Parts: sequence; C-alpha cells; structure tokens
Amino acid sequence: MVSLPNAFHTALTHHQAGRLPEAEALYRQILQGQPNHPDALHLLGVMAHQAGKHEMAVEYIVRAIALQPTAAAYHSNLGEVYRALTRLDKAAASLQQALVLQPASAEARNNLGAVLQAQGKLDEAIAQYRQALALKPAYPEAHNNLGNVLKKQGKQVAAAAQYRQAILHKPDYAEAYNNLGEVLAEEDKWEEAVAQYRRAVALKPVYAEAYYNLGNALKAQGKLEEAIECYCKALSVNPDLAEAHWNKALTLLRTGNFMEGWREYEWRWQCAQSKASQRDFSQRLWDGQDLAGQTILLHAEQGFGDTVQCIRYVPLVAKRGGQVIVECQPELKSLFESGVQGMTGIVARGGRLPDFDVQAPFLSLPLIFETTIDSIPAKVPYIVPSPKRVTVWHVKRELQGDTFKIGLAWAGLSSHQNDRSRSCPLKMLAPLATVRGVTWYSLQKGEGASQAADPPEGVTLIDMTAELTDFTETAALMSHLDLVISVDTAVAHLAGAMGKPVWTLLPFVSDWRWLLNRDDSPWYPTMRLFRQKSPGDWHGTVACVVEALQNMVRRRNAYGHAGAL
Repeated sequence: MVSLPNAFHTALTHHQAGRLPEAEALYRQILQGQPNHPDALHLLGVMAHQAGKHEMAVEYIVRAIALQPTAAAYHSNLGEVYRALTRLDKAAASLQQALVLQPASAEARNNLGAVLQAQGKLDEAIAQYRQALALKPAYPEAHNNLGNVLKKQGKQVAAAAQYRQAILHKPDYAEAYNNLGEVLAEEDKWEEAVAQYRRAVALKPVYAEAYYNLGNALKAQGKLEEAIECYCKALSVNPDLAEAHWNKALTLLRTGNFMEGWREYEWRWQCAQSKASQRDFSQRLWDGQDLAGQTILLHAEQGFGDTVQCIRYVPLVAKRGGQVIVECQPELKSLFESGVQGMTGIVARGGRLPDFDVQAPFLSLPLIFETTIDSIPAKVPYIVPSPKRVTVWHVKRELQGDTFKIGLAWAGLSSHQNDRSRSCPLKMLAPLATVRGVTWYSLQKGEGASQAADPPEGVTLIDMTAELTDFTETAALMSHLDLVISVDTAVAHLAGAMGKPVWTLLPFVSDWRWLLNRDDSPWYPTMRLFRQKSPGDWHGTVACVVEALQNMVRRRNAYGHAGAL
C-alpha cells in the first residue's frame, strides 16, 4: 500500500505537470484516509479555482486554513480566489494576512497590488508592485502589472519600460507584448504597435484581445481588409467581444459594405462607450413594419452630427403610417422644430416624453431601412433654417458687402475618440490668407472657439459666435454664407443637410460615413471632401483647399458668380 506522503508527492507531481484528473483523484483518496489533510484540501481548492469553480475553492481553502492557520500560501491563494469572485475586501484581507505571515513573499505583494488596482487604489497598488520587484527583480508578472497601472495613470513611457522588462524576463509573455502594443498605439506608433501585437498572437493564437488590437492598428494605417480579417479572428476566439463587432462594423461601413456593416453596428449597445446612452424603454424596437397609426419615438444617441445626419429619415418613417415624435439634444430642438418635415412632436432630451408605442434610436434607422450607398435618402435640403431668424441675420452689418463669405469650423469636441486626428488648429489654416476677396466667419463653438481671438496673420475672421446660442442661429448665419469649410464635425453635417456648398477636411483615417478614395459624399450632394494623404498632414490638405479656393475666386471674378464648388 502506498504511504500517505508518497501518495501526496505523486498527486503533486501530477498537478504540476498538468495531469489534473489524476491529481484530483489522488487528493481525494488522501482525504478519504485523512479527512483533515490541510495540503490536500488546499490543493483541491487551487484546482477548483483553476477550473473556474471559485465557490468550491473557497470552501476547500478555508477548511485548510482552519487546520493550518499559519500557512501563508493558503491565505495568499484564498486571496486570489476572492479576487476572481470580485470580493475585493476579502481578497485584500487574505493577502495582507499572508504578508503578516511571510513579509518577503513577492507573489503575495504582486497579488495584493492587483486587488488594490481593481479597487482603484492605484498609488497603493504601485507601492506593492515595487516592493514585489524589490524582493524579486526578475518577476515578469509584477513588471507587467506595474506597467498596467502606470498606463492607466497616463505615464506611457514608464509603462512601456515595465512591459519591456517583463518581456526581457519572459520572452514568451504574450500579454506583455499586447500591453506594450497598446502604449505604442496611444502614441500613434502604429508600425511598432503592429509588430508587438503580431508577436502576441504568434505566441498565443487564441488571444482575442490582441487580434482586436491588431485590427485597430491596421485600421489606423488604412489597411482595412487586414483589419477586418483580424476582427474576424478575434470573434472566432470570443464571439461576444462587442468591441470587435463594433470596430468591424465601422470598417465594413467605411469600405461601403453597408448591409453587413449596419448589422454589426447594432453591437454598439454592448460596448462600454455606448451603454451609457442606451435607453431602457419598455416599448419594443421598431422593425420597419407599417406603423398603422401607432406613435413612434425616434431618439438621439450620439453626437450632434450623427443626429443631423439621421434626421433625414423622419419623413420616411412618417410614410409608414404613424405619428413621429423626435427626442433630440436641446441645442437642436428649435432647428428641427421649424426646419424638418414629418414630425408630430419634438422633445428636448431630458424633457417629459409623451406616450408612444414603439421606438428606435437614430443610428438604427439605416439598418431598418436597409440603406445602401445607392439608396441613401440624399435629397437636400432636408433641414431648412427658420425664415424669421434668417431675416434677423440678414440685416447684420458684418454680413454686408460683396466679398466671398466663407464660414470656418476647425475643431470638434475633445471627448470624441478620434478628435486628436480630426481637429485642425486654426493656425494650420494660415495659408488661407493668400486667397484674396474672401471674408471669413467663425462658426466655431466649444473648446476651440477661443482660437478665433488670434487668427492667422492676414485672415480677416469675423466672430459672431456669441450670438450662436443654438443650431437654429448657426443655420441662419450659414444661410448668408457662400461656402462653409469645416473639419468633420456637426457644422459640416448641418451645411450639407441645408444643401449649402461645404468643404469637409478629413484626417488620413476618416470616419466611416466618408467612405474611401472619393472627394464627394453620397450623404450630402453639395459636399466636397479634402483628405489627408498621410497621417497628420494638414499642410498638404490645406494647400489643396487654397488651390481650390483660388480657382473658385478666379472663376467668380471672371463670370460674376462662384462657379462649381
């Protein structure tokens, strides 16, 4: 008969070699002979934790601790189980007890750091990771974890250094390569980021997050087909990875694959950035069927530009036989109230809603109407400014004269995820001063508006934006302009919706709605697109705008009108 110590040794050997069924069978045999064998109980708990059976793991390890309360490893592993159960206070208490018993345990300090990090106590977590590394300098997991906290604090250089240390000590550490790639991506070092992500997936072929990140990096380089392939690989590993569905949708739409793109676009509600704006209505989502006299609520969900773009669907919805109530941002309410056809009523977001039977968010309407590039409802204008406000602006002295009048908007909201690419500092528009016979009008509101006080030398910029209290006033001012030039923001959408000539300046990797390799937009017939030819190249883009403006002014002077825009 095999002795108890020999049986335990054999079980432990099986466990360490990954032969878990054999190890479990022996641990249980040991407990049949000695029910209070603390190490067997502890390791059965560890095995249960490894199998995802965390509650069972707690039961076994707590029994082991009751038998041998001074075993630091028991407390440390119990802390890890509690962390998996997100019982963070209990996890911290267990790990602190482990450190009381064994202060030099680098593993317990690393694990306590992870718990503190999960609790949002970042400075305390950093202290634990640094103590772990002082005890064990060649500790890749602690380097990686420290890097994650530093990255979260915005200390990208320091984070990258920790990831590189983790890789130095563990060259096959897929997670560290992925994390290093994320830091490089935040610095727009796309080639380097791609290289790190490729190492991660080579080491760990079932690494959904790394495939997703690789897709994003390839998308940022304009390699869209490769990006879609990476999103598909991520989804083959984790079909419920909402962010991969979402970014796949954006990429499909940008390539013109609207039908599959719209379907994938519905995954936005599973992503953290969209969940906050999802409405918890008891009324069902409209599926496009005849409304038969029912009342439908159409509600805004994203930015001003998205709402302006999709308000075009209101008349189509009304044709399905129902009453149409629109809920929109307060800044758009009066504009839509006077300038959009097909609505029964309109409510500013936050106001009291009337009764309704079905509902749809605006960005789901393209899917509901099965919109393709050829079937976009693109008749303009579909927004008409208030005649009364147009008349009020008509008499303003600043709008008098026969120069060519052009409105400018150069910045979007800084909270937009791609704002650092889409916004263009006003000073970058200095070459516009070389175009003669033009008066410039600021249409810029928000954070970038202060730049209007110091326009580029030679640019006469009239700033009446203090009077632009909402989009009704902006539309009325626009109605007196000959042209609008804007980066990708709500101003461009509004000008296009009004049927005004509008030139939109786009970053190298532009938003999905502007498609690829074209200087026109199927969404807005009066819009002309000016695209960066390389990332960040506003100089080249503005040079193209200046050339086009000079040609336009030359035609105007020759023929007495603006000519083709």
